[in-house]
Amino acid sequence: MTDKIVTAHTWQPNRFMVIVGHPDDADFGPAGAAAAWIDAGAEGWLVCCTSGDAGGEDPALDPLVLARSREEEQRQAAKIVGYAGVTFLHQPDGSLVNDLPLREMLVREIRTFKPDAVLCGDPEVVIHGGGGINHTDHRAAAMAAVDAVYPAARNPMAFPWLANAGLPAHKVRRLYLMWSNQADTWIDVTATADRKIEALRCHSSQLHDPEAVFARIRGRLAEQGALSGVTAAEAYRLVVLDQDPAENADVEEGLTAEASGTHS
Repeated sequence: MTDKIVTAHTWQPNRFMVIVGHPDDADFGPAGAAAAWIDAGAEGWLVCCTSGDAGGEDPALDPLVLARSREEEQRQAAKIVGYAGVTFLHQPDGSLVNDLPLREMLVREIRTFKPDAVLCGDPEVVIHGGGGINHTDHRAAAMAAVDAVYPAARNPMAFPWLANAGLPAHKVRRLYLMWSNQADTWIDVTATADRKIEALRCHSSQLHDPEAVFARIRGRLAEQGALSGVTAAEAYRLVVLDQDPAENADVEEGLTAEASGTHS
């Protein structure tokens, strides 16, 4: 956290992917930024590693029934945000592991959708800066997403059977890490804060006092917005893996001009 006013982030992807542990994580997390990017013309895809089958308080409840309910809640929320689609990887809720099978599934998703940017949790966060423990599935999903983005998705020799099946290596250029203790990037969600709340409202199985939850979220968005000079913002830790093609072209043009003595 910083007391310095920063400029709201303006870069936008053409395609982006959100990778989270559970249904509702994307709506508690980057729904505002996702909706803003989609409104600006981007295409987004959501990947949930689990279906939230352990996310209840009744031990007698059939986990499969809960999973179906939570998947439907997430599909409805995704429509509100505007995602092009949702993938559920059906990994065990509460037991998610960053292993090679999960990494392969995520690499398959990345190479299929070909996002410019991936939004996921910050894998370094165990204890949140304001207090509270980061859920084990959040940590596993975040680390799996980072490992899938780099180096696996861009490495032609990682899971070569995917390339042989028509899914060649793909380079994700940017990572946006949510719920980070080292936020350095603020995205203006003033125009989409209400959509974020409406998406969260879909997760009725997880909200015992929804209005209190929404009030806390609005307060947090306002706090982050104050840091960047806007009404509401979401905070991220940004990792730029590769510059945009246009930025690379500008750099190359500048080097060429300098080498020829025509650069002013």
